[in-house]
Amino acid sequence: MNKLLNVYNKCAGLPFGKLVFSKLVCLKAPYFGTIKPVFRQLRPGSCEIWMKNRRAVHNHLRSVHAIAMCCLAELAAGTMLEASLPPGMRWIPKGMRVEYRKITRTDLTATCETPVEGLDKPQGLPVTVRVEDTSNEEVFRAVIEMHITEKKR
Repeated sequence: MNKLLNVYNKCAGLPFGKLVFSKLVCLKAPYFGTIKPVFRQLRPGSCEIWMKNRRAVHNHLRSVHAIAMCCLAELAAGTMLEASLPPGMRWIPKGMRVEYRKITRTDLTATCETPVEGLDKPQGLPVTVRVEDTSNEEVFRAVIEMHITEKKR
């Protein structure tokens, strides 16, 4: 089984386990801690992460900052791929196209999905991440171009 998924599955079965897993991910990649994400679901080809609306992620308009949503999107896409790739493969983000669809002042949920077939070969892979507000309205969308390669030995 995938190492990241193994940790997630162990944590998810414990009280506050998903919160613990989220903190562990942020210890490994500290910048993601700025948005205080909470993983709701992680499995091969799929990820869902929640982010609370709070002052620390606001812009001058008192709405959620665009870069906070970019951070949330990259975390969702990256962890989903990390949980999906076979041993010996890695991912590197090459670029991100974003659409800010609506100003938002609520908690947010990012979701992304991708087929897991064929991830054992080097390729460019666009991963779409949708971010929705508490009314399930899409407020942000990112397409992150991932470069899938073999790990260096």
